Amino acid sequence: MEPLLVEQRGPVRWLWLNRPERRNALDITLIEALDKQITSAEADPGTAVIAVAGKGPSFCAGGDFHQFLELHDKGDNPVGFLTDLSACFSRIEASPKPWVAVLHGHAVAGGLELALACDVVVAADTTLIGDGHLKRRLVPAGGSSVRLPGAVGRGLARWLLLTGELLPATAFAHTGWIRAIVPEADLDATATRTCRQLADRNSPAQQRLKTLLHRIDGIAPEQALREELAVFADNWPASSVADALRAFLAPPTTKADTK
Repeated sequence: MEPLLVEQRGPVRWLWLNRPERRNALDITLIEALDKQITSAEADPGTAVIAVAGKGPSFCAGGDFHQFLELHDKGDNPVGFLTDLSACFSRIEASPKPWVAVLHGHAVAGGLELALACDVVVAADTTLIGDGHLKRRLVPAGGSSVRLPGAVGRGLARWLLLTGELLPATAFAHTGWIRAIVPEADLDATATRTCRQLADRNSPAQQRLKTLLHRIDGIAPEQALREELAVFADNWPASSVADALRAFLAPPTTKADTK
């Protein structure tokens, strides 16, 4: 069975984690497939947005413990695999195209870290979300210690990281991290609508802005402002902004004008 299913819905490429018998636990084959799709989607001019979702009962319950133990029994530390996983998620975060995480069931540990790497999150209201690593004596290795505080705030992030507690999606409504929280029956339609809104704004300007947002994350404000100005200067001629502004400012054409 393919670990990742690909479905192209117009300008939106849907990537389905497809290990439902393991609650889409992340292993080497799944991360390799996801990494290949990053390259493919970024190179495809017909793909404006990438959505990642999960088949079966959950979005993703984290890393595959069976694989962790197999590596350990061979004398290998799982950190080698997790280095590749972390790099894959960082590629998603840095991608010039928007990524949307579509959560249901569980989004825990590595599943949470995958969602944190995406730009927009929509979730079923019954989704259980958390870091969860400490419940199994683990610590994060896919980015949650770095990205979670910025997504949900320092206090909630510390609680989730230091207790491993899982909370329903509704508990995150106040954070703004989850764009929409809906009944699971409405999840696909809501995610589709969200992706279409992003795709409607697809342009080189959107991709430059997405790249800028990643580049300035965490740097000093003075440097970030310089980066913003540099991207504006580059985008003005490249996106033919003057033509777009002239078209916007032109008086509307009436029937009399066309006679």
